[in-house]
Amino acid sequence: MKLPSLTVAALLLAGCNGVPKGIEPVTGFDQERYLGTWYEIARLDHSFEEGLDQVTAEYLPNDDGSINVINRGYSQAKGEWEEAEGRAVFVGDSDVAHLKVSFFGPFYSSYVVFELDEDYSKAYITGYNRDYLWFLSRTPQVSAAELETFKTRAAAEGFELGELIVVEHPAKLH
Repeated sequence: MKLPSLTVAALLLAGCNGVPKGIEPVTGFDQERYLGTWYEIARLDHSFEEGLDQVTAEYLPNDDGSINVINRGYSQAKGEWEEAEGRAVFVGDSDVAHLKVSFFGPFYSSYVVFELDEDYSKAYITGYNRDYLWFLSRTPQVSAAELETFKTRAAAEGFELGELIVVEHPAKLH
């Protein structure tokens, strides 16, 4: 989400539109139900999100059928909000939760939803490999049990959780 790092990350991730071996994207996916605001609950950290809290992702429909992606987070060190805007498109069928996202021109990287609550309130996302992992929720807080369920599933799927960050969301947001 830090714009200079985002450019570097986009270049490094160009062409990385696959799915990690053994991970299955959610099927029966409904884009309309997925749209809206999600709060980042936990993540494996990367340079493009380093030091950011209160991270949200907003997904909005574009006229061409793609999805507008707005990621936003607060940098305590800088005392300011950082934002990155991108575009997501389905890799295959629109009922399979495997998309590719670009924040920089023609360079895309995988966005794979591999767990999604029936009511579209919680989602587990990975990228093209197991270095990328996010737990998103429609609410800024989840229970300790929900966080443990995420960690258990992620570990079972082969994610290394030693660097997992639980994202801070103070009661007063934005």
